[in-house]
This record gives sequence, C-alpha cells and structure tokens, in this order.
Amino acid sequence: EATEWTGQATNLAQSAASKLSQIGERTKQLGYIQDPVRQKQVILVIVCVALLLDNMLYMVIVPIIPDYLEELQKAADKAEAVVLQTNFTNSTTHKATKGNFDLQIGVLFASKAILQLLVNPLSGTFIDRVGYDIPLFIGLNVMFLSTLTFAFAENYATLFLARSIQGLGSAFADTAGIALIADRYTEEKERSKALGIALAFISFGSLVAPPFGGVLYQFAGKRVPFLILACVCLIDGVLCLTVLKPFSNRERENMPVGTPIYKLMIDPYIAVVAGALTICNIPLAFLEPTIANWMEENMHANQWEIGMTWFPAFFPHVLGVYLTVKLAAKYPHLQWFYGAIGMVFIGASSCTVPACKNFGQLMIPLCGICFGIAFVDTALLPTLGFLVDVRHVSVYGSVYAIADISYCVAYALGPVVAGQIVHDLGFVQLNLGMGLANVLYAPALLLLKNVTKMKPSFSERNMLLEDGPTGLYDTIKMEQREKKRKGLCTTIDENGVETFPQRSYSEEESSGGEYA
Repeated sequence: EATEWTGQATNLAQSAASKLSQIGERTKQLGYIQDPVRQKQVILVIVCVALLLDNMLYMVIVPIIPDYLEELQKAADKAEAVVLQTNFTNSTTHKATKGNFDLQIGVLFASKAILQLLVNPLSGTFIDRVGYDIPLFIGLNVMFLSTLTFAFAENYATLFLARSIQGLGSAFADTAGIALIADRYTEEKERSKALGIALAFISFGSLVAPPFGGVLYQFAGKRVPFLILACVCLIDGVLCLTVLKPFSNRERENMPVGTPIYKLMIDPYIAVVAGALTICNIPLAFLEPTIANWMEENMHANQWEIGMTWFPAFFPHVLGVYLTVKLAAKYPHLQWFYGAIGMVFIGASSCTVPACKNFGQLMIPLCGICFGIAFVDTALLPTLGFLVDVRHVSVYGSVYAIADISYCVAYALGPVVAGQIVHDLGFVQLNLGMGLANVLYAPALLLLKNVTKMKPSFSERNMLLEDGPTGLYDTIKMEQREKKRKGLCTTIDENGVETFPQRSYSEEESSGGEYA
C-alpha cells in the first residue's frame, strides 16, 4: 500500500510539473516575455497605471476628507455637548477645534509629500542596488495597503497613517517606474515619448481624481472610490509580478554600480534641472489648497465649480506633452529652451489668476499653468537621463529620486505654507511671487544649452569626471572633436593615421546616440 501511495504521489507531482511547464510555454508563446518591443510596451503600461493610481489617490481625498473630517468633528461635538450639557463650554471647544481644522487638513495633505521627501534618498540608492522591478513591486504593495487603510479609516490618526504610508509607497513606485522607463527606452526619441506618456497619466490621475472622488463619495459613500483604486492597484501588482518577475530576474548583477545620490545632487546641471522642477510645480502645489476658499469668497462659486476647477486643465497639459515630444524629436538640442518657455508660461499665468472675476476666466490661467508644467516636465525629465548617461553611469534610480524630491519639496510646502502666506500677505501677493519666481528662474536653464553636445561618447564622459584625458589616443580624439566642432579639422592623412578619423566616428556612433 505504501508503495502504491508513493507511486500515486509521484505521478501527481509529475503531472502538476508538466502542467506548470505547459502554462509557462503558453505564456512564452504570447511573445510578451521574449519580444523586447512588446515587453517594453507592457512595462510602460504597468508604470503608467502605477503613476495614475498614485496621483489619483493623492488627489481623490481633496473633495472627501474635509467634508468627512467635518462630519467626525460634528459627531465629536455632539458627544461632548451631551456630556457637558452647557452651551458656553460647547461653543468655546468648537471654536478651538475650528481654528485647528485647516491646519489638520494641511498637515494631512502634506504628510505624504513630507514622508516621500525623507524616503526618496534611501529609495533611490536601494533602486540602484537591486534594480527597478523589486522596488516597483514593493511600492505597489504599499500603495495597496494605504488605499485599503483609507477605505476603512474612522478617525484622523488612521487617515494620517494611510496618507503617510502612501508617501512611502510612492517613494519606491514612482521613482522605480520612471527609472525603469529611462532604462528600457535607451534611444532619446523613444525615451522622450515614453516619459511624455507617463506624464500624461500623472496629469490625468491628478485632474480626474477630485470629480471621481466627489461623485462616488456623494452617491456611494466614502469607501467605494478607495476600494475601486485598491482593485486596480492589485491588478497592476499581479501584472508586475507576472511580466517583470521581480524575484527571479537577476539581470541586475551584470549592471554597473550607480553614482551615489549625493554626487548627483552636487552636479551643477542636475541641480539646475531639480530647481526648475521644484519652482514650476510650486504654483500648482500652492493653489490646490488655497484656491477653493478664494473662489468661495470672490466668485461665490458653488461646490461643482470648485470640484471641476482643475479638470479642464488636463487637455492643455496633454497638448503641452504632445508638442514637447514632437519638438524634441525634431530639434533635440533645444530641450532647455522648451523648459524655459514653460516657466515663462507658468509665471505669466500665475500672475493673472487673481485678476479673474468668474469661473470661465479662471480656466484660462489654470490651463496656462498646466500647459507650462507639461513643457518643463517633458523637456527636463529626459534631460536628467541624458545627463546621467553622459556625466555619470547609466543607472537611473538616484537621479529620478532627485526629480521626485524636487516635486515633493513643492507639495510638502504647499498645504502647510500656502494658507499662511494667504493669511499674512494675501492671495494676490502669493500668485505674483510664484509667477515672478518662475520667470526669473527661466534664464538659469541656459546652463543646459550644451547638454546635447556632451552626449556622443563615453570617453568624453570619463574625461569630464577625471582630471583630463587618460591616454594619447583619447587626447588626440578629444582635440580632433574640438576642432571638428569649430570647423577646423578635416583628416589626418599625412601622419599615416588614415583610418583614425573613421575609427573615431564609428566609435562615437556606436556608443553615443544620434546627436554625434
């Protein structure tokens, strides 16, 4: 009997193994794992959905949380009134909490960006060490946990915890996702287009979430929008696990060691890009928490208008992304110029916001701000990838962690600082200050003018990092390239080095990219 049982168990194990191998073969036959083009497309979908989820979760609470917290506060006040049974104490307590209410909402909104800001230097280094797929999978899991916590939170402390957990997940998922796109799309035109698509999803998530959250909250309750997002997050996590195979893929072992994040931070070119990303996002980050009150006071706007304030801006944002990708493909050496145009657009639009008298007029500067942000982001995010390729090692975790830190600085300050500035100085002064900052920073992007000229070869990258050329061959090649740029060099036939220019050119072409 024992031998029969053993034989049956062996047969079952063999049949199970053969079925698993058949499933594996069928999966391979789909072509998504083997065909690099299709795999890149699937990876782009996974990353875009992760970015969409993160930004929807970031903004979906805008119409829900203030109203929900107010309900919690009223319930607490009623309970207190029953206990105390005196009108005097009840009114003073309510005034005290009303004073803290705006601050509570501001801190809750900012907590995600603050934690993301603190974790990003660590997550960038972690991504450089272990690759892009494991951190992306970890980030999706943490975001799933955060979304469920939001759905079932019953008090301020739990909401604060959910918001902070989301910041932790975003520090991994956002940075790893953008870095994964930069790593898989190595050709400049492709990379610019792929990052543009990712930015369009970020914009769509941010701008469609408030109406999505508001409508579902009103008709289906607080939990439904969060549960829908949790389901999408779960599907994206499963897709990530099946396509990227984060725990079986060991390609990372053959990849170079990335440049430490502190070295990238002190690179002047990267610092200029990071500064531009922070300053261009300040108007959006500072207006989001303050514009609703201003619209109520100055326009007597109703709730649907406040809920729909940012939604029309999605269309000019996508138009801005599309135009920048097309222009970058045609004139790649002008990326800095597109960023500068975007900053001037943002500055001019920000200054005109306080002059608006009705909802229709307000749409124009808000669309202008989002159009400008699309130009800056779409031009400068691929530039960060180029800078790492040229001046450092082509590992992208830390450099896109710096980009994420730049966004987080704006969004961490916005909910906490903007309300205080409006209270102390006024809404007009806030907008003029933000507009002026953008216009004044735009000329700093001139420093990026020669970035594409650095691109062609890896030997040039090494020379930028070392004291000088490391050998005679590199020295001659560098001198010849400088002469070629000035139009002084033809060939070096008379010295008997007939094949040298040809060799130099082919090396540049093979190692460097299309701008040689």
